[in-house]
Amino acid sequence: MYTYAASSTGLNATLPPWVQEGGLEAWIERMRDPAVRQRLHEEVAGPAVGWTNNLTLAGGPEGVLLVGFRSDELKRYTGWTLAEVAADLGLDPYDAIMDLVIRDGSRVQAVYFAMNEADLAKKAALPWMTFGSDGGSMAPEGVFLESQPHPRAYGNFARVLGMLVRDQKALPLAEAVRKMTSMPAENLRLDRRGTLEEGFFADVVVFDPETITDHATFQQPHQYATGVQHVLVNGVPVLRDGEHTGATPGRVVRGPGFHPATGGDQE
Repeated sequence: MYTYAASSTGLNATLPPWVQEGGLEAWIERMRDPAVRQRLHEEVAGPAVGWTNNLTLAGGPEGVLLVGFRSDELKRYTGWTLAEVAADLGLDPYDAIMDLVIRDGSRVQAVYFAMNEADLAKKAALPWMTFGSDGGSMAPEGVFLESQPHPRAYGNFARVLGMLVRDQKALPLAEAVRKMTSMPAENLRLDRRGTLEEGFFADVVVFDPETITDHATFQQPHQYATGVQHVLVNGVPVLRDGEHTGATPGRVVRGPGFHPATGGDQE
């Protein structure tokens, strides 16, 4: 799990699977057909049968935040809710969803506020649960600033240690660390990773449990967490006294699901 009460995926999560069959181009072409659009209006506005409608789960267009566009023309809507964009375009939310996907030539990345904050602490304490960001690695500079990612990309793990462990006392510190290191490594069967043992890859994070804090928000996600002093990747210092050393010793980590026939040797 990640530690936020909102998910992130594309606007495809607001439309039934049948219209998306065959990939993006086929999906866009179908939505140009007035008959298809009318059918989508009816299905998206009504109860979802055989699929999950994230628009409904988010409580409507006010609960959907648009955060990633491909088109320069549409990037001005980054950080707007679907309700705000629809009003600006003079469309109802259903037509806005379809037109945005067509105009952007992408599924359009969105955030859905469809979760319960109170559930976070309950789920964090489950013995079989591990933490993951479900986000990519990025930096608050350059091309990354052209989109507005889910704050999990910057703050998820610091949020576990700060909000859930220190502030809410939802689980002990040692258990939280285990759920971010050895337990997921064991689940994924990653070779010699996840624990501090002789002969293992030296991936080490040194942090202050009293000060570690996430700062990324849905409105301003491009913010690093604070409270981490040192990071070693494969035994090489990458972060020293909170500053990047410039070293890039990372390597691809492959699990048992990797097949050499599709590229490279298993590691």
